[in-house]
Amino acid sequence: MQTNYLFQSNRLGFRNWKIGDHEPFADLNNDPEVMAFLPKGLCVEESSEMISRMENTHNDLGFTFFAVDLLETNEFIGFIGIIRSSFDAFFTPCYEISWRLKRSVWNKGLAAEGAIACLKYGFEVLQMDNIHSITSVLNKKSEYIMQKIGMTKLGEFDHPKLEAKHPLKRHVVYQISK
Repeated sequence: MQTNYLFQSNRLGFRNWKIGDHEPFADLNNDPEVMAFLPKGLCVEESSEMISRMENTHNDLGFTFFAVDLLETNEFIGFIGIIRSSFDAFFTPCYEISWRLKRSVWNKGLAAEGAIACLKYGFEVLQMDNIHSITSVLNKKSEYIMQKIGMTKLGEFDHPKLEAKHPLKRHVVYQISK
């Protein structure tokens, strides 16, 4: 069993990113179903650049979108974590929780389990007061997870980083407090 996890839930281990994550993360970011509610998939280079940004964020702030392993197999399955969002919206700047997991582990409660562990880490270790989550209004599965983990809907907004007529422009925002 791997022991370098920053924290764990019952079935998941949260850790820093490593070289071996680059290829499976690129595969995840190229899966059309995983990326269905994001503006576009990411190529290998873009995925590696995202890992570098997440590593830098963790080094600077002590949190990021953490690499997540299934403890039973030590298999990398995606990310769950918190970042600081500062795009222009009525609730920003804020701490934002998010998740992206490979399809083979969907519908097993892992996103909610991992999000709850990250919320606990954010509130207890990082002393955050409020954590938000956003997604396209079309992404009902992620919105359900937000509700399942105890978040409350604050409202809807047009994501400022998407073009006016983009089909994913309209987003929901949820929040949970300490």
